[in-house]
Amino acid sequence: MLILAATPIGNLGDASPRLREVLVNASVIVAEDTRTTSHLLSALGLKTGAKMIALHEHNEVVKAESIAELARDSDVVMVSDAGMPGISDPGYIVVRTAHDRGVTVSVIPGPSAVIAALAVSGLPTDRFAFEGFVPRKGQAKFFANLAREPRTLIFYESPHRLSETLIAARDAFGADRLATVVRELSKMYEEVVRGTLSELAERFAGENRGEIVFLVAGADVVPMSLEDAVSDVVARVASGERLKEASRAVAEATGIPGRDLYQAALERSRDA
Repeated sequence: MLILAATPIGNLGDASPRLREVLVNASVIVAEDTRTTSHLLSALGLKTGAKMIALHEHNEVVKAESIAELARDSDVVMVSDAGMPGISDPGYIVVRTAHDRGVTVSVIPGPSAVIAALAVSGLPTDRFAFEGFVPRKGQAKFFANLAREPRTLIFYESPHRLSETLIAARDAFGADRLATVVRELSKMYEEVVRGTLSELAERFAGENRGEIVFLVAGADVVPMSLEDAVSDVVARVASGERLKEASRAVAEATGIPGRDLYQAALERSRDA
């Protein structure tokens, strides 16, 4: 069996009894960084005879098959450095491979920076979209493509780039859009700051420290004509999106059927 196990994102007290038990009894532990996982085991006072296998973004494709086969006959526990493996961390390819090979996959729920930050953010939690790490380049275009997204948006960001990212978000989403910066979740210096993007850009100007989760409230859904919606689709396609994805995104933001948008945008491109 392949077991995905969530590990603490800061506070060791968040390590569940099930996590402790499975780490001690595992035949194999697949870790994003074996040194980090060894330190975690030591900090928790746990000893294990499990074989340790390193799994990271550079070797996941190569090792997925062999790890899935190991899980066919024994308990293989997969952990990331912190939080739930596979969420902006290695793991997805191994899980997919295990499913494809008919290997049982299970999970030990636990800490997740994405869900914890959303819950504490003070922003709508009924619908949300996790966008992972903000790209290092092309931030303006990245945020502009999300400006009409009605769901709460969640991002990871480096503390050293937070200041410039907040400025780019302010310019794309508007100075008055509500947002929340969550820093050092579950740790001694945990901080949750909610305000407008203008206020947050000022508050976090300069150097920052710690693990960062950054959330932005979704856009208000404003009625849009079919003609304007099609123009939006065409603009997205011109910026590099595929027509199908662009139509789906605009459909979610406007409530106009994606099939109608796709067909109208296709016809407009033919007439151009």
